[in-house]
Amino acid sequence: MASRLIALDEDDLAVISAHVQDASVVVADIVWRQKDKRLVIGMRRIDWEQTLAGETSPRRLISALRFDRVLSCQSRHIDLNAQDAAFELLGIEFHPTMAPGGTAMLMFADGAALRLEVECLECELADLGVDEAALPAAGERTE
Repeated sequence: MASRLIALDEDDLAVISAHVQDASVVVADIVWRQKDKRLVIGMRRIDWEQTLAGETSPRRLISALRFDRVLSCQSRHIDLNAQDAAFELLGIEFHPTMAPGGTAMLMFADGAALRLEVECLECELADLGVDEAALPAAGERTE
């Protein structure tokens, strides 16, 4: 289990993007703190390391994705008032503009997206623990 990953450039962010692929994000867990220039997203992500190691029952991890030095946050096809709405995170890209700044794009299924204008890329993925609610009950089969 990757407990903490930090991205300070495009290549680092590509690694974090691979780890959060197919993560489930609920709107209530997207926290934009404009005054602090910070966006935090709580998520339930697939433990890809465990899956690639050959485990037959994939598990989900409760994780937090944080972006610092965020100048603006815009959403597309995400109703921030629909607190229970869930989205599947497909990946994250960084597009540099005027160094060291740029745009971080968080792309979700069905065309939803978050667009972050950042002073510079500062992103952290921290795992908080195993999502016990997503684990099969004892004796339950998973396909």
